[in-house]
Amino acid sequence: MSSIPTSTSAFAEASNEHTNNPQMVDDDIVIAVMGATGTGKSTFINLVSGGDFATGEGLFSCTNQVSSSNPFEIAGRRVVLIDTPGFDDSTLSDTKVLQMIALYLSMTYKEGFKLSGLIYMHRITDFKVGGVSQRNFRMFRELCGEDALRNVLIVTTMWGLVQREKVLDKGARMVRHYNNMQTAQNIIFMMLNNRPMALQIQKEIIDEKKDISETAAGVELDQELAALARKHREELASIQRDMEQALKEKDEEIRKELEEYHKEVQSNMDSINKDRERLSKEFSEEKARGEKIFQEMHVKLEAQKKARQDGEKALKETMAKSKKESRLHAQETAQLRQQIQRQEKEQRRTNLLGKVLQLTGVSICYVNLGQADCNMMKTLRMHMNGV
Repeated sequence: MSSIPTSTSAFAEASNEHTNNPQMVDDDIVIAVMGATGTGKSTFINLVSGGDFATGEGLFSCTNQVSSSNPFEIAGRRVVLIDTPGFDDSTLSDTKVLQMIALYLSMTYKEGFKLSGLIYMHRITDFKVGGVSQRNFRMFRELCGEDALRNVLIVTTMWGLVQREKVLDKGARMVRHYNNMQTAQNIIFMMLNNRPMALQIQKEIIDEKKDISETAAGVELDQELAALARKHREELASIQRDMEQALKEKDEEIRKELEEYHKEVQSNMDSINKDRERLSKEFSEEKARGEKIFQEMHVKLEAQKKARQDGEKALKETMAKSKKESRLHAQETAQLRQQIQRQEKEQRRTNLLGKVLQLTGVSICYVNLGQADCNMMKTLRMHMNGV
């Protein structure tokens, strides 16, 4: 039975990153929980698993890594839920989020683990603007691929604002969660008999050997970042024109405000460009480090396996030797018992003949009755006949 560390930070223990996660085993029902920040992913996982993941308030995220819940049972099956940050995370860039999710999914898939289901959580009361929900769901679709959509549950308190009809046509289902244990357990129960499937990004990175930037999710993210960069460039051009106009009008206060805003927008655009550039590089580095850790784990597990096999072999040999010695001891004990019984029998015969001889007046001392038995009987008969 194989086991693996179940968080992205567990892949980086060598660099002293944070986590203390349980391990998954082969028979676990593994379900990933995804969605935008603030949709209640961690709250849902804590409710149904009895866990204690930190939960955020409003739009602020407390999930800054991919990590697993403690195993729990539903209908006699052991279930593990995977908590993920959203692509609008308040503490992580979308590039980092994609790197973390892709690393986790690719490493676990490489070790033979497939997800039995995916839960996408959407909050109907989501008041965020800018198409965040739509962007999250597009990234989710590109991560999954169409084949895996049959294992998807869209969980919401009401019918969502995001148009998901095409997804439902591919086999995804939509259910309502009322933030209570009954609906939470029912949601998990609906996924227990799913056939575990590889996600599109897992097949792209592991089976097709694609770079993360070449995956559907990577392309989608790059397009989003490129569009955002274009928007910032247009905004910078507009600010520049306004600054020139303020300079002409000698409005120093407006010019300074525009200059500060220009710096802020330029910084955002620089950050976006850096995100685009480092997506492949950082993921490749993290992937190589994860593979190294896995290799070290395999070597350690093989050594432990060999030590266990050697110990079992030595134990079997010791038990066989002990059994053989016990059998020999039993034979020796039986032989000794038979010898004692023969000696006791001889002694009884000796005592009996001695009493008979005493009664007939014959006083003879026999040292070895077994050897002189016949002569004794002959003498006894002669004596009794008056010879």
